[in-house]
Parts: sequence; structure tokens; C-alpha cells
Amino acid sequence: MPQSSDPVAAQGLCYAHDAEDVLHDVSVAVPRGAVTVVCGPNGAGKSTLVELLAGVLEPRRGNVVRHGRIALVVQRPAVPDTLPVTVRDVVTMGTWSRRRPRAEARRAVDEAIARVSLTGFEDRPLSTLSGGQRQRALLAQGVVQEADVLLLDEPAAGLDAASRDTTRTILRAEARDRGAAVVCVSHDEDSIRSADRVIRLAEGRLVD
Repeated sequence: MPQSSDPVAAQGLCYAHDAEDVLHDVSVAVPRGAVTVVCGPNGAGKSTLVELLAGVLEPRRGNVVRHGRIALVVQRPAVPDTLPVTVRDVVTMGTWSRRRPRAEARRAVDEAIARVSLTGFEDRPLSTLSGGQRQRALLAQGVVQEADVLLLDEPAAGLDAASRDTTRTILRAEARDRGAAVVCVSHDEDSIRSADRVIRLAEGRLVD
């Protein structure tokens, strides 16, 4: 059951695409200081649930209560390849969520880029990066926000084994060292096994 201390709690969520529900009466709570993995087969409603928790989507029925700042890391951002944004630009966008001195924000951006092993790529256009490198840049954008809740849609997609390990280490640090509530959609078995909590979905319903 949701607790008053949970930064995100959802009750009875239903969501429909084209008048047909793809999520059915889902209730979940996301605790602080833990990594929660949302897993299940393709089409189970995993990304929909995360976007509902983030407030990007509105449920047809049910409600979501949020406390604190939310950061969402998507797998495929709606950024055209013709837009001339660099890795540093992408990560810097994450600092816009709260005011801080310019020098402090720049240090935070440099540290986030280093954490995802993209040092030296700061001035590379996002359009020239591989899929895995783009994912790491987006992860850096998420962690630089230092949000209370970090929601990620398949952050390990397109990454090699070493980068997946690095991603898991970063997410654990965000949860256990910084106390954030971390929720990520994942098909990665190592991520599922190492998670503090697992939310399983099948055909839009919670699975025990």
C-alpha cells in the first residue's frame, strides 16, 4: 500500500489507446532510496506506466500523487537529427529544472558526463553518436537534475555489457547514496535481479 512518505504513489490507474485500455487498475508505490525495475513482455504497458508516474500522460481513471521533483529519461527523445545540439547541450538541459550558480551547474554537467564515460565527447553533436552513446548522454541529463524521483525508460537499451554495468552502478548510487526514488523499465535480467523492488506487468495488469 502507498505510504505518506512515498514520493510517487499511484492508485487504480487505467489508460487507454484508441478507446481500449492498455493499463488496467494498476496501483504502485515508489519508495525513496531504492531502485525499482518495471519489467514484462513487449506491450505490457511498462512505458505507459512510467509516463503516467511522470505526469507526461493523464490516466483515464485513477490518480498519481507526487512529492518533490521528477526527472524522466526517455529512450527515444523527440529531437530531430538536424537540430545542432551537442552532448554538453543535452546534459546542460538537465540543469534547467532548478536554479544554481553557473559555475556549480557547469561542474555538475562535467561530473555527469564523466559518470557516463563520455568525457571527450562534450562538443560532439548528438546526431553523430551511436545509439548507446545517446542513451548515456540522456542518462547524464537525468542524473544532473538531482531529482527526488528518477524515472527511466529502458536506460540500458543499446548499451554493451560494460555500459550496462556502469548504468546499474549509477542508478544504485542515485538511490542508496543520494536517497532518490529510482524507477526504470528494463528487459535486462541482471538489472531485474539486482533491483530492490520489481514491478511485473503482463497485458497491462500487475503480476504477483
